[in-house]
Amino acid sequence: MSRPTLADIAAAAGVSVPTVSKVLSGKKHVSDATRKKVLAAMRAYGYEPPRPPRAHRTGLVDLLVDGLGSAWAQLLLKGAERAAARWGSSLVVTSSARDDFDLRRWLGVVRGRGTDGIVLVLSHAKREETEVIEEMLRVPLVLLDPVGQRDPRLSTVGATNWNGGVQATSHLLELGHRRIGFIGGPFDTQCTLDRYEGYLAAHRTFGVTPDPDLTRYGDFLISGGKAFGGELLDRPDRPTAIFAGSDLQAAGVYQAAAERGIRIPQDLSVVGFDDSPPCEMMSPPLTTVRQPLDDMANEAIRLVHEELAHPREGTGTRIELATTLVVRGSTAPAPHTS
Repeated sequence: MSRPTLADIAAAAGVSVPTVSKVLSGKKHVSDATRKKVLAAMRAYGYEPPRPPRAHRTGLVDLLVDGLGSAWAQLLLKGAERAAARWGSSLVVTSSARDDFDLRRWLGVVRGRGTDGIVLVLSHAKREETEVIEEMLRVPLVLLDPVGQRDPRLSTVGATNWNGGVQATSHLLELGHRRIGFIGGPFDTQCTLDRYEGYLAAHRTFGVTPDPDLTRYGDFLISGGKAFGGELLDRPDRPTAIFAGSDLQAAGVYQAAAERGIRIPQDLSVVGFDDSPPCEMMSPPLTTVRQPLDDMANEAIRLVHEELAHPREGTGTRIELATTLVVRGSTAPAPHTS
């Protein structure tokens, strides 16, 4: 996202950045001619000055999420709504997946209603975007379940992804599996890297060398699980187990296995990640790593209120809640040990 900065305005007006700041803050000791040049540059660039901190609260917290259709998102929203009520706020939910979504327009609407804080649940929250939100709104900003590279300036709430990767892989290794496929989310997402590091750590603990050719990076969706699961299952030395980086990808692996006449769990064990409601309805029910989405939503809303009461400076708060392995019917001893 390209947004004019104070440096851009200063360069266009032929003045220094501190001079632009003085004009924005209404300070004296700036000539009328200079003030007019700065204001003209701001209009030319479409620059909107950041909102000053508010002394009063509206009781609103905005949640921006990049999709509302998945069971994962619905579970998270349910937790966020309960948490907002618990902390005395009303939740305003917006999906960035809408065709007509525009971040600048959304910022204008949010600014107009005077939100108390923002919780972002975005697959890729770019640093320049979070900086724009911080500068424009001047309210607490918390990232919930961030999947991009972490920005230490921001408060974040997530789960112990590394430990979840260890739990999932250790379970399969304990069942005798030695060829375990890994289908993560996008390679540049932190949670994928953490889960993969957990996958590798479990192999080291058991003294097993994982085959790097059994690793794929998907999209957290059914389509990715089906496509990459199919690739792994078409190998002559196919894996006997697959650890999928999300329940949706695990569902895609189920589809790929069914198309090839591969039985779960007799021929192939599958582990997912999230523990979304459909897991128990899959056939067989899916073994998965549970993220405490309700608790994560509660912590995100709590951090907004904590930062309203005690504005932080510098580094944000990082909270990681424990993951747990939920064993169901999709995992069994490796075929050669049964």
